[in-house]
Amino acid sequence: MAYINPSPGVSGKQVTLTLFVDGVVADTGMSLPALQDVTVNNSNDVFTWTQLDSGSKKNVATTATNSLDMNIVLDELTFFGNAAATANTAAKLGVFNLSKNKSYCDFSLFIGDGVTISGLGYVTGLAPTVSADAPVWVTPITITVDGDYTVTSS
Repeated sequence: MAYINPSPGVSGKQVTLTLFVDGVVADTGMSLPALQDVTVNNSNDVFTWTQLDSGSKKNVATTATNSLDMNIVLDELTFFGNAAATANTAAKLGVFNLSKNKSYCDFSLFIGDGVTISGLGYVTGLAPTVSADAPVWVTPITITVDGDYTVTSS
């Protein structure tokens, strides 16, 4: 059995998320540092009905709702954008403005051992928090996927 093992701290194995603004040719991508608790969601909806000739409900799988959920420890340039970066790129806008501007983004999530999940979607769900017990800013982040995932492995 070959388990996918994203070994923290091991080069080439770490889970990484890279965002690009869709349609911006000059965008070389912005990697989000300090990922925590990454979840890949693929939730198929189910249509259910009853029939008079059956004692049990009938079900048919329908379209899926896809999203990536995680937490990130905030880095100022990644969250608010890098003024020195190329115009209209993910690095220039930062995570906050990608969400605020409702920018359509390409994403690429490397999950380890040569496997990458990619697609298109929107950055949502930001809610930065800080406290005395957790003295760095952390925010949940969701990539709401538009359509299907593409899975590649090397």
